[in-house]
Amino acid sequence: MKNTKKIKNTARPRVILRKCDNYSVDHITAIIRESIADLGHEIRGKVFIKPNVVSANKAYIHNSYTHPTVVESMVDILREHKINDIIIVESGGYGIPSRLFLKESGYYDMAKRLKVPVLDMNEYPSTKIQLKKGTCHKDMMLSDLIREADYKIWMPKLKYHIFASITNALKLNIGILQHSERMLYHDYRIHEKIVDMLEAGYPDLVVSDAIDITYGFESAPYPVRLGVLLISDNPLAADAVAAHIMGYKPEEVQHLKIASERGYGSLKLSDISIEGDADIEKLRKKTKGNPRLFQHLDELDTPIKFYAGYAPGTDIICDGGCEAAVKGLLGTIEKKRPGSLKKAKPGAIVHGIYKGDINMPGLPVMLLGDCTRVEGKIVAGKIYRVKGCPIGVKKLMARLPGVFNLPNPMFAPRDAYLFIINSAQKGLSTFIHKILKIK
Repeated sequence: MKNTKKIKNTARPRVILRKCDNYSVDHITAIIRESIADLGHEIRGKVFIKPNVVSANKAYIHNSYTHPTVVESMVDILREHKINDIIIVESGGYGIPSRLFLKESGYYDMAKRLKVPVLDMNEYPSTKIQLKKGTCHKDMMLSDLIREADYKIWMPKLKYHIFASITNALKLNIGILQHSERMLYHDYRIHEKIVDMLEAGYPDLVVSDAIDITYGFESAPYPVRLGVLLISDNPLAADAVAAHIMGYKPEEVQHLKIASERGYGSLKLSDISIEGDADIEKLRKKTKGNPRLFQHLDELDTPIKFYAGYAPGTDIICDGGCEAAVKGLLGTIEKKRPGSLKKAKPGAIVHGIYKGDINMPGLPVMLLGDCTRVEGKIVAGKIYRVKGCPIGVKKLMARLPGVFNLPNPMFAPRDAYLFIINSAQKGLSTFIHKILKIK
């Protein structure tokens, strides 16, 4: 047998930062084309594109998703390379049909124009796989659309995040989960969960839409023009550079630190070759001073008080569970009806095991989650309890707004109609593709 000893690649991972001040397809196409050539990539076979379309609403959510023109540019480049076996796939926000968000964000319009499939992976078959590095997920149901791909392109939207600090390439992998498994370990273990997904969702190429980044609740955020595309073939290096731009030390971002500890790479910028025509320190200055709204509930302008307790048997605040649901609901309410939180009825929201007193005489106190208890004294006008672990956003939406006199997003007639119609369409599509196995 011929000696085929493998030589370890000691080259530094590369991250390319290119100036891009607008969403022009021609301009974006030129940048991505040049960057792929610079990286020396040869793209072949079946190509799977994963954007971030976690939410969208034509009325008030316009910046939460990877802009369709960035994905359109990627499709144009693939076709220049004579690649036509292309699919664009997403599993958007939990509990809502992804096809609704894909419609609202313009992805279905793009699909029709470009004649390229845009799919909700929840409607298609999946296969259970084992995860050798997983600490929470020892296995997962992985979409056959991903398993059958020869080349994977992750196209995240760079955003501040309510519990993960930033969302970019690694956090995008929550969207490779079927909705049936989405909320597993979505509690104080969420940062470990994110890294578990990297084993199954390791992209060949990352192209991040950082032309407009966003702050606030990431599914209903506020935009800031950063004016850059971030391109790399190393997801952890891409995220380390992104974290620095967003004002963090990469090791301060929990899921990045865990990924590095599991052997996915270094977080030191000195170990990364940062290239391109955009200066990383100038980009960092652009984000300085922009509020990371909803990351810290105590900073909100509202008479509602928040008490965060520990997860059972730990000294860890359960930031990815009930607290995340509260942040998400309040962020959606405030985005839809600005000024709502400031006008809310005073009271308190508690989650986890809180070891102090809650003093709210005559006012409502809401206890969220199965494990929540107050080890001190509670003085309240009325105590409400909402069960769940973690609490479901739909269940929370049905209770919390009424207690604190907040407008309820569930009661918007257009959104309710779209939810019902798209749920029915999802059900039919799932039956055709998963049960009848018709492609």
